[in-house]
Amino acid sequence: MASLESQSIPATGCSFLQGAPASAFAPEDFSSDERLMVQMAEQFSQKEILPNLDRMDAQEEGLVPTIVQHAGALGFCGPDTSADFGGLGLGKNLAARILEYLSLNASFSVTIGITSGISQVGLQLFGSRELQEKYLPPLCSGEHIGAYCLSEPNSGTDSLSLSTRADQHGGKWVLNGTKMWISNAKWANQFLVMAKVGGEKISAFLVERDFPGVSISREEHKMGLKGSSTARVMLENAEVPLENMVYEEGRGHIVAFNALNLGRFKLSSMSIGPARQAMTHASEYALDRKQFGQSIGRFGLIEQKFAKMAALFYAAESAIYRTGALIDSAFESGHAQYPDDRIKGNIRGAEEYSVECSICKVFSTEAEGQIVDECLQVYGGYGFTEEFPIARIYRDCRVSRIYEGTNEINRFFIADRLLRRMRAGTVIFGPGDGFIHDLCGEACALVSNLENPHQAVLGALADLAILTYVEQSARLRVSRNPAAFGQLHAVFCNWANAEAARAYQLISGNPVSLPAPAAVDLGAIAGLVYEKRGPVN
Repeated sequence: MASLESQSIPATGCSFLQGAPASAFAPEDFSSDERLMVQMAEQFSQKEILPNLDRMDAQEEGLVPTIVQHAGALGFCGPDTSADFGGLGLGKNLAARILEYLSLNASFSVTIGITSGISQVGLQLFGSRELQEKYLPPLCSGEHIGAYCLSEPNSGTDSLSLSTRADQHGGKWVLNGTKMWISNAKWANQFLVMAKVGGEKISAFLVERDFPGVSISREEHKMGLKGSSTARVMLENAEVPLENMVYEEGRGHIVAFNALNLGRFKLSSMSIGPARQAMTHASEYALDRKQFGQSIGRFGLIEQKFAKMAALFYAAESAIYRTGALIDSAFESGHAQYPDDRIKGNIRGAEEYSVECSICKVFSTEAEGQIVDECLQVYGGYGFTEEFPIARIYRDCRVSRIYEGTNEINRFFIADRLLRRMRAGTVIFGPGDGFIHDLCGEACALVSNLENPHQAVLGALADLAILTYVEQSARLRVSRNPAAFGQLHAVFCNWANAEAARAYQLISGNPVSLPAPAAVDLGAIAGLVYEKRGPVN
């Protein structure tokens, strides 16, 4: 690998988020056996998914469930689910890496991401032993496909306003309502459904497709993700056994929101998978396409695009793997703190780094959007036709910023939690950690004194928090290998510093002097992207 070393970078970082240590985990830390598992996932995508994209988009009968079964046979449908229930019991980072390579196509990413993720995590964390033993093994094996049912026609971002209700009649729960935008609805065998008991207390239920009163409406006509299933789930006096309530009556919001916390972390990896594939296609095209007597990849503006793509990907990846390690440590701490209460330990693990999960979700999905957009631009007019693969990736990636909590609601959540922690004294901004960090500290002090800050101000504060955490994560990683990643960090900082200044100016109304931009060799970075046919990692 060519050297991309830049100026010296401090070897430690200091996160403003409670409990975040000055350490990092990255894909280069995986063992040889773990890398082999990731290679298997990549090979699976290359052999079973990518050759069948047109058939998947046409939703050929039986095709996707068959591919899911093949994935399950390799353990890919339950990578971080306990081995007690048929999963592999892997840590969050290795499971995320496997999911990234299973996500080279976004449609399949949704199918397997839901099945291995938020359709399982509620059962894994909160389900009774009996429910776990009955429903988790077929999900982990790929025999069953799972779905998660929270959204409704009149309840999206404001999920607590859902109207689906559950009432006890004749020794069963009877559910009535409509769930909308349900991924995997056409193929799912089991649904994790949120409903209000007596119309008041949100509770979680495990509902089988074949239960009386359960039906699936027509497929939604979507702009992208055509190879995935999205439809309404209709519950008309649906009969559910009493024991199929997950966790406790009236505490379904804990099941729902903690499933989403971890789901947002996984969605981050699901988002950079298509970005990786887009960079592969675009780098190959840039080398093959000749204009004015040379490959367009040698033009300076094209090199600039690939350098920025590589930097954004590197930064997103750094934040994801730092967060995965933190989540694993939180579960370990939770179970040590509550050795006799599995659910309390799980709540601690799932909630501790919920802000970081939202940060990863927002940054990764927006980095995906920028990367894929630039990849399409590299193709020029050809990119705007369906004859080239980038068009499908472009259509598919847009929804990443919408589902599992819009990026707007995630920004509000990030800002709200940051201000709460600052007022409680659990977040302290010490000077000297860097330009973005210091701006974030000053902005927090300003906003915390406002009685009712405008949402645009809260959004700008969230942007500063996101940029702070991501920059720290990238710096922690580069400190261990500046020769490989130093210039990627420099390109990212040149971009991120300007974004942070914009956000701070919106909050304060004051001008900001930017640090001098770091010197970077755009051609060298682009050359590595061409060499690797994708991200530099």
